[in-house]
Amino acid sequence: MCVPRNNVKYRGNTRFTLVVQVLDMHDDHDQGLAHDLLTLNAMADRRRVLRWLALTSLVPLVGCSASTDAVTGAGGAGSGGVGGAGAAGAAGSNAAGNGGSDSVGSCSKIPEETAGPYPGDASNGPNALALSGIVRSDITSSFAGVSGTAEGVPLTVTLKIVNDNDSCASLEGYAVYIWHCDRDGMYSMYTAATQNYLRGVQVTDANGTVTFTTIFPGCYSGRWPHIHFEIYKDVATAVAAGSKVATSQLAMPEAQCKEVYTATGYASSVINLAQITLATDMVFSDGATTETPITTGSISDGYVSTLTVGVSA
Repeated sequence: MCVPRNNVKYRGNTRFTLVVQVLDMHDDHDQGLAHDLLTLNAMADRRRVLRWLALTSLVPLVGCSASTDAVTGAGGAGSGGVGGAGAAGAAGSNAAGNGGSDSVGSCSKIPEETAGPYPGDASNGPNALALSGIVRSDITSSFAGVSGTAEGVPLTVTLKIVNDNDSCASLEGYAVYIWHCDRDGMYSMYTAATQNYLRGVQVTDANGTVTFTTIFPGCYSGRWPHIHFEIYKDVATAVAAGSKVATSQLAMPEAQCKEVYTATGYASSVINLAQITLATDMVFSDGATTETPITTGSISDGYVSTLTVGVSA
């Protein structure tokens, strides 16, 4: 179960903007589980305030506003799409209404979330970022002299990183590190200590996009199915485990989770998913609208998940 531990760091840089004033939260860490849970509650309170603002005339002051273009996955129709590799068909228009390549659109800043107890970023034990070969698009297999492949239903993850301070402009050259559990709910380098699969870094292209080939994560007891990610200013900062621009998680859509978990090897996920909801999850209980990727596909062809991620650059 991914619960915050005393040595898990939280990056409290969630920004609340009214007109021009920016309030920065300072890093608080190593203060115990109770403090960490209060930190999560504080994040929840901030997002509840933002949802309240959406109901008022102040909504134009939050985020970016302009025309919206579709973000699509592999083989997707529509202009301004983000091309994601993989056999699954098109991913539809992003639920957050995020802009396509080089377009001005509306976007929401991704909520800051815990990296959990298994980040592999030198903040809590092992450091995958320092391993040769960590910059890669296919993260299904172990690397750097370690052999082993994570079995499961194929999944392609495409993220588009945009600047919510600059009309949602695409951010080129940023590094994105993702990691998640295998279909048994185990994390490489920790609970699957002899492996380092399902971890990798990609650098955003001119459209601000990165694409990873992986497997659909399992559901383990106490957490909603999810994928972790960190964003760095550039690849040099990432491999040095330096300062992060953002740390967050993707909440996998329920419908696709239920489909995938009927596949071979996901039997425990069926049981665990039945015991958790987004409303009871320790991370997503305050809402996961901007963290849930558009996901399409099938067990036989694989799935594609696509999300535009707003950050303050």
